[in-house]
Amino acid sequence: MAASLEQAGLALRRMVVADIDEVHALEQKVFPHPWSRANFVDSLASGYDAWVLREPDEGALAGYFLLMHAVDETHLLDVAVSGARQGSGLGRFLLDRIAARSRAMGMASILLEVRPSNERALQVYARYGYTQIGRRKGYYPAHEGKREDAIVMRYVL
Repeated sequence: MAASLEQAGLALRRMVVADIDEVHALEQKVFPHPWSRANFVDSLASGYDAWVLREPDEGALAGYFLLMHAVDETHLLDVAVSGARQGSGLGRFLLDRIAARSRAMGMASILLEVRPSNERALQVYARYGYTQIGRRKGYYPAHEGKREDAIVMRYVL
């Protein structure tokens, strides 16, 4: 397991417009069908709960997440850890922060969608305690104009 955030020298703070270009660049590196830059701009403009994890003194972006809170449920819209930091425990750290933010907002659970082809993410979510509750047919764009289902998972707080 990774060292504590403080020992690792990382800082978690709210995402701002100035972060978007770097967040979008990381999104493009880690996902085969990334969000557009406009998706991030719109998310911040809509007031979504968005956070970045950075190296000391506003250094390199190590990860980020975006949440939408509605009624009693948080929807995890997007989460990523930079390739250089994957496997270091930062994914679990971000899931801990997501759960803490959701509890602070009075939510009862967290909902997310994940591609069946994203086996690594499925394993991370399952180890954390998320359970599959459904499937959305043709939810995601895929290669050559095809569509991929989404596995819907929930974590009860």
